[in-house]
Amino acid sequence: MTDHNTTLLDGGMGRELERRGAPFRQPEWSALALMEAPEQVVAAHQAFIAAGAQVITTNNYAVVPFHIGESRFAERGQELTALAGRLARQASRGTRVRVAGSLPPLFGSYRADLYQAERVQELATPIIAGLAAHVDLWLAETQSLIAEVRAVRALLPEDGKPYWVSFTLQDAVVNEIPRLRSGEPVAEAIRAAIELGAEAALFNCSQPEVIESALQVAASVRDELGVTLKLGAYANAFPPQPEEATANDGLDELRTDLDPPAYLQWARRWQTVGANLIGGCCGIGPEHIAELATAFGTAQAAEVTA
Repeated sequence: MTDHNTTLLDGGMGRELERRGAPFRQPEWSALALMEAPEQVVAAHQAFIAAGAQVITTNNYAVVPFHIGESRFAERGQELTALAGRLARQASRGTRVRVAGSLPPLFGSYRADLYQAERVQELATPIIAGLAAHVDLWLAETQSLIAEVRAVRALLPEDGKPYWVSFTLQDAVVNEIPRLRSGEPVAEAIRAAIELGAEAALFNCSQPEVIESALQVAASVRDELGVTLKLGAYANAFPPQPEEATANDGLDELRTDLDPPAYLQWARRWQTVGANLIGGCCGIGPEHIAELATAFGTAQAAEVTA
């Protein structure tokens, strides 16, 4: 199968850094390599590019107080985020690969209940400032609450760069209604994304089994409103998580049934219902992206430019 309309994203940076032997522990998670072994961050980015990724995401997902602590974030948050932007740009130099600036959940992944509206500007502003000079597009990812998406979007500069938003989903579809981890219906999230001017809406850090129905809802809302909206997905390889879980609060086991060929089958299903931005999240490595690149005919899309 060849699909030149599909754009391949990268995979999970944290697990790839850990697999490579980069400094890696809690609570810092993927931010530890940023602080102690930046060359490993570049190497991980380059591994995904070599596999066929056409968009890589900056490695600042864990540069939030939840992971690096309040005082270190206050002192070094913008500096570390800017470093993540520079390293991604360095890794992509000489290629056609675009750099997405990660706008992570500010108060802990999956935990809509920890959201603090009064602190969004304080935490998001240094992240945005650190990334602004280095990225080609903005990616609000692993978003479990519409209110946080709205609040952070309002702080982005009017720089003309595409804005993508990616939501994380409950592990089970209840009464045929896919929902964010906040409990909000996906249909409401997609309407909000369109209202906020998103170029693309994606679903990430979720079970591959629940993404297909979310994409179907997203396509339905888009078509109902008669707008242009790209759709995408990058699932994780975690088993279903308990409701009180926070992503990356420990090194969770990975599923054994999501090897590259199996992941490709899920990606094909997502394509069928309209996804054309496809990659991987936690536990999905360069080998998975290479499998997708070969299958989708995009293996040469990130080749070095003349």
